Amino acid sequence: MHTLSSLLGVALLAGAASAQVAVWGQCGGIGYSGSTSCASGTTCVKVNDYYSQCQPGSSATTLKTSTTTNTSTSTFTTSPSPSSSAGLNVLAEKSGRYFGSATDNPELTDTAYTAILGDKNEFGIITPGNSMKWDATEPSRGTFTFTGGQQIVDFANANGQAIRGHNLVWHSQLPAWVTSGNFDKATLTSIMQNHITTLVTHWKGQLAQWDVVNEAFNDDGTFRQNVFYTTIGEDYIQIAFETARAADPDVKLCINDYNIEGSGAKATALYNLVSKLKAANAPIDCIGIQGHLIVGEVPSTLQANWAQFASLGVDVAITELDIRMTLPETDALLQQQAKDYATVVAACMNVSRCIGITIWDYTDKYSWVPQTFSGQGDACPWDSNLQKKPAYASIASALSA
Repeated sequence: MHTLSSLLGVALLAGAASAQVAVWGQCGGIGYSGSTSCASGTTCVKVNDYYSQCQPGSSATTLKTSTTTNTSTSTFTTSPSPSSSAGLNVLAEKSGRYFGSATDNPELTDTAYTAILGDKNEFGIITPGNSMKWDATEPSRGTFTFTGGQQIVDFANANGQAIRGHNLVWHSQLPAWVTSGNFDKATLTSIMQNHITTLVTHWKGQLAQWDVVNEAFNDDGTFRQNVFYTTIGEDYIQIAFETARAADPDVKLCINDYNIEGSGAKATALYNLVSKLKAANAPIDCIGIQGHLIVGEVPSTLQANWAQFASLGVDVAITELDIRMTLPETDALLQQQAKDYATVVAACMNVSRCIGITIWDYTDKYSWVPQTFSGQGDACPWDSNLQKKPAYASIASALSA
């Protein structure tokens, strides 16, 4: 079973092959050519055929948090002392996984909300919903702002939580200067590389994962005709990953998409792409499966599909999970939603390389669903009053199985 630090891809190697490997560093596995000697007080433990890791003592499931000094002046109150009952992240960590939540900057003014969000027993990793996207970070060419993203990084750090970066290259939420610039291939490639390098370098050492490329496919499995694909071609994806890796050798790099939860044309296209990228030695570490699902309509092929993705030698992460219902809410819908959440979590638990689950905000109070899908909502495990719904207990049960 994976340990959580290896799953988040934040191990630091001590140096050349002859050097000792630092704690949480890779020390073995198929295709590994580095040192197999662990630093004093740690032991090389086999995680799977492809990954062995230097671990202190007999076990450790801590998430990496930043040791980098932040320049932001944001301050936050750390979470209260753990309650006697285990939270979802505590339960996930027992199997070497994590459980996390997305958030957005306006929500951080809600102290009742942040008291739960900042509890690392519930959430071991936080994803900024919007403040690391292109329009928020490079609104005009070459002019970068990191304030919004850093606020969430600071919040997570203050509470001992890791951070997923979301996202570097996406067709949506692009400023007009990118989509309407009529750049030639060489110029747009340079613009994309500069954007990736600047963001990844700025948060180097502070993030556990990056969604490098987001939503590259149409539902029929064809490539989405975004400005990067139409100008640069399919190679924009590999270039993006190589650029991100050059900027940070340790962060886990993911490709992220929706409607790939179960088998189908889109999942097959992504499988084929990742297989091609791996064959070309592209530095892709994981497949992010969004998981925006509907009550009573969860695919039956989750586990088989995720196992097939994992067979490519990459990790699988559930990155944006919510399960929406047609309103009004009923007891029957709540019970079905609870069963559906358990189905998703159980599928992850049954795939050894499924490294963790992030819900797309934990509460209906701040869910994106009602504004996006007319007449639908109540998609999260906590309700709008920050009270746990039946889904919470079903998630906890599945994590404990």
